[in-house]
Amino acid sequence: MIGKLSGIVNHVGTDYLLLDVGGVGYVVHASSRSLSRAGQKGDPVSMMIETHVREDAINLYGFIDAAEQQWFRLLYSVQGVGPKAALSILSVCPPEQLAFIIVSGDKSSITRAEGVGPKLALRLLTELKDKAGKMELSPAPVGKNVNKSAPVPVQGAVQDAVSALVNLGYARADAFQAVLSVQDGTNDNLSDMIKKALKELSA
Repeated sequence: MIGKLSGIVNHVGTDYLLLDVGGVGYVVHASSRSLSRAGQKGDPVSMMIETHVREDAINLYGFIDAAEQQWFRLLYSVQGVGPKAALSILSVCPPEQLAFIIVSGDKSSITRAEGVGPKLALRLLTELKDKAGKMELSPAPVGKNVNKSAPVPVQGAVQDAVSALVNLGYARADAFQAVLSVQDGTNDNLSDMIKKALKELSA
């Protein structure tokens, strides 16, 4: 099985890139996020690879970082979510936001992905709620390609607030959901965030 490929970008398509590795071209399917970070023709790139073998084909799925690969595996574990749907979800819901989207039950964000309807989105949210609450949150994305309208988590305060609630005996997924519901993008201090989340949990 192929686990990683390093080479030169030969061509970038809408949902794949052609990676030249020592003169051999590999077709690697990827999310729009990974494709945008892979660079342009002639650029060197390394990608984590998931190899899927079927009777009629061998498909390679590439990821620019381990966080996206981990989420791909988790999404793909849900019945009805194939590799293409998983990549589509990752294209509209970047890894650094997926835990928040799932534990908050944000079905509308999931259904923005091509090939994911309301029923599949609900199944995904239901099955992954507890698992998503245990996922490590990545730092908020930065750079010119960031979607400014998307909710950006406050890494340190959110993590600390969730940990405090878990230490008080609350389930990690419930703690994430409570903290997310009271986190409005302002610079609440940790104590205020915990108090608001506790009030939410006791409501």
